[in-house]
Amino acid sequence: MSRTNQSSVSEFLLLGLSRQPQQQHLLFMLFLSMYLATVLGNLLILAVSTDSRLHTPIYFFLSNLSFVDVCFSSTTVPKMLANHILGTQTISFSSCLMQMCFLCMFSDMNNFLLAVMAYDRFVTVCHPFHYAAKMTHQLCALLVTGSRVVTNLNALLHTLLMARLSFCADNTIPHIFCDVTPLLKLSCSDTHLNEVMILTETAVVMITPFLCILASYMHIACAFLRVLSMKGRWKAFSTCGSHLAVVLLFCGTIISLYFSPSSSHSAQRDIAAAVMFTVVTAMMNPFIYSLRNKDIKGALVKVIAVKFFSVQ
Repeated sequence: MSRTNQSSVSEFLLLGLSRQPQQQHLLFMLFLSMYLATVLGNLLILAVSTDSRLHTPIYFFLSNLSFVDVCFSSTTVPKMLANHILGTQTISFSSCLMQMCFLCMFSDMNNFLLAVMAYDRFVTVCHPFHYAAKMTHQLCALLVTGSRVVTNLNALLHTLLMARLSFCADNTIPHIFCDVTPLLKLSCSDTHLNEVMILTETAVVMITPFLCILASYMHIACAFLRVLSMKGRWKAFSTCGSHLAVVLLFCGTIISLYFSPSSSHSAQRDIAAAVMFTVVTAMMNPFIYSLRNKDIKGALVKVIAVKFFSVQ
């Protein structure tokens, strides 16, 4: 299409979850509750992570995961709630690109942190006598820093590739936030390069941590089967199973969104998958990884007691 037949798009329309007023009010309350639970749960983890007893690798990774989850959910949900309150569906072109960039960055970072935590658990279970030598402070810092560098570069790459595209008069996005796939469908330019990068570079960034997670938990499962009693196995599998369920939910929805044939996509299916990996998993992570932990509970009680007595 020639340049003269295109109109400059300065903003997009986000259609959201439902156009029926009654459903909109219900969904607003639901998403507000889930967002508040996500933020409060993860902020509690960040607050108790300052306890000296929790200055170990796993809690270092957990505090980073909590920070990323707060940022991840804050990238999309507040805008959705604000649009409902203000009665508008618009988002500027620059804000749309920024939202897509942060969404890509924090989703990738979440995936890398889950892989790092799975590796930490693998070393704890399979090499307990070498844990201190393997999981040094330098290695932990390197793993988190390296993950940030890779995810930031990946997000920047897709943002720059999207910014070079032209968009026609149709600026309606049948989604709850600005995402790569619906934006590519609106573009009037050749999107072949963007699609190739999603199927190659992004696939490596997303699937490599997922394979590391599966490999770690397979080794952990084998170790449990060799040494634990039936009661111990059940307790171990119930803990690891809940962790793995969150990982499968997070990674599975992302894979179905970005690496499945476009012919199998529908607006409602994509929205449901997006809600699962952007809102639901971020809300579940504090309860699955942290608040069920005795050390976290002890530190939380200590923080609450200190605050209570200081007020007295």
